[in-house]
Amino acid sequence: MLSLSKHGGRGRGLMAYALAYLAFLYIPVLLLPLFSLNDSLFIAFPLKGFTTRWYEALAEDEDMRAALMNTLKVGASASLVSTLLGLLAAKALTKAPLPGRGLILGFANLSLFIPEIVIGIALLILVTTVGIPLSLFSIAIGHVLICIPFAVLVLMSRFEGFDANLEEASRDLGENAWMTFWRVTFPLVLPGIVASLMLTFIVSFDDFMIAFFLSGTDTTLPVYIFGELRFPYKLPNVLALGTSILIGSAALIAVAEWVRRLGPAGGSANRPIGV
Repeated sequence: MLSLSKHGGRGRGLMAYALAYLAFLYIPVLLLPLFSLNDSLFIAFPLKGFTTRWYEALAEDEDMRAALMNTLKVGASASLVSTLLGLLAAKALTKAPLPGRGLILGFANLSLFIPEIVIGIALLILVTTVGIPLSLFSIAIGHVLICIPFAVLVLMSRFEGFDANLEEASRDLGENAWMTFWRVTFPLVLPGIVASLMLTFIVSFDDFMIAFFLSGTDTTLPVYIFGELRFPYKLPNVLALGTSILIGSAALIAVAEWVRRLGPAGGSANRPIGV
């Protein structure tokens, strides 16, 4: 009985800790959509009333739409390139007997641990040195750099999640390496590819620091939001835009994780990203 009481108390303590952690993490985020519906220019309680006019004004903002289109272009380009490079890297790291595999994987994931402000400054120096103009193209280059580790982690978990004997059987039946990849490997890793595309798109879409350093006259949406914060009367529009981005990002990440988990039950493809 004493043992059960101890376990029950420990369970309640862990539950209380988990709830406190989730509250600390998400309550500030939930204030964003709350104040985006407030009929006032000021962020304060009590709320003045309910309104959707900030969302209506947001839809009519031509500068915002231009920044959104720039962000979509950069995100699509960065996700495609980083997923392609990540696919090749994940294939080599999981299937080829590479010496120093751990070192290579650590080097590939290095940008995850370097502060983005350092990466942004370094890329700014690099692109100006080699003569690449500051533009959406330079932003896309920077985003490919920070997106590749996410693509590699997602796709490695997928490659490790299916039976390699299927590829060997295909080669034994006379298929070459390319046709084996196209007919056997590609369909099996397709959910991971789709998940990688979605996840890297979100990483690119939400990035501010790299885009801030590498943007020219064409800005992305996070840089546009940062510029709008200089004007207090535009704060409600920024809150509405931030809420829209928050909901869209959360939905895409949830779908990406669901797609990534499609596959053989119990395989490593069903483990959380990075595990």
